Amino acid sequence: MASIRHGIVIDASPGHVWDVLRDVGAVHERLLPGRVAGTRIEGDQRFLAFPDGRVIRELILDVDDEAHRLAYAVVEGARAGRLIWTTDVLPHALAAEIRIRVERGAVEMKRAIEAAARD
Repeated sequence: MASIRHGIVIDASPGHVWDVLRDVGAVHERLLPGRVAGTRIEGDQRFLAFPDGRVIRELILDVDDEAHRLAYAVVEGARAGRLIWTTDVLPHALAAEIRIRVERGAVEMKRAIEAAARD
């Protein structure tokens, strides 16, 4: 299994960044508006709907407020918060493609969080 770890500094407080990330039911509103069309929560499952009609089901494994850690699995400075996005990938051959998506997604998340922090 390949592991992808990508970090990015976000111009918002750690508390604000965590508030956005831990809001697992509002990905389409707070984290990736425009990229995710809708989010639905059913128990410990999250369904992300994309503008092209695709839906991805994720299992929310843990939301740890003390450690500021969110873990999920895809199953089908005072002002500097940090987002660390770790994705495990099988098969290994997909790692390069997924890395690009993670890096692009992190930049989109950064923009959304920073824009909301300025409001």
